[in-house]
Amino acid sequence: MTVIYRKCDLNDLTELCEIAKRTFIDAFEKDNNPEDFNVYVTAAFSKERIKNELLNRNSTFCFAFLNNDLIGYFKLNQKEAQNEIFERSSIELERIYILQPFQNLGLGKQLLLKVLSISRKKKVSFLWLGVWEKNTAAIRFYERNGFKKFSKDPYYIGTDRQQDWLLKFVLE
Repeated sequence: MTVIYRKCDLNDLTELCEIAKRTFIDAFEKDNNPEDFNVYVTAAFSKERIKNELLNRNSTFCFAFLNNDLIGYFKLNQKEAQNEIFERSSIELERIYILQPFQNLGLGKQLLLKVLSISRKKKVSFLWLGVWEKNTAAIRFYERNGFKKFSKDPYYIGTDRQQDWLLKFVLE
């Protein structure tokens, strides 16, 4: 199964908003307070917000396709676009999601390998991400693929204060 990647641009805005919202809802809606969750989703995946993120030269969204089917996407942030600045020579994997029908097929690993390849080409010292401490399946996935916990950070879904584990993969 060969995954093909395409960098998103403003022409992809509607489709990007749809897949971002759908994958986030599928992953986390059942584990959150509905009011807080709806407030977060409405703000985080609005067309205006995603458009501003697409226009940020230090953020990159990429679609992933399998046999011409859109299966997922990822978002990388560099420099001041990162949600936390640990080093100028780091890159943040803010989002990596696969649509439900394509999960558990090994495609997440392929997306992650693509992200690592991009990160290496940018000659950063490490790739990092935040993952909800209750998302044990994702934590296991990242740890199996060489990520190590190095910190934690609060993350808000509406007014609900949650805890993210910060994981990094050293590239040097």
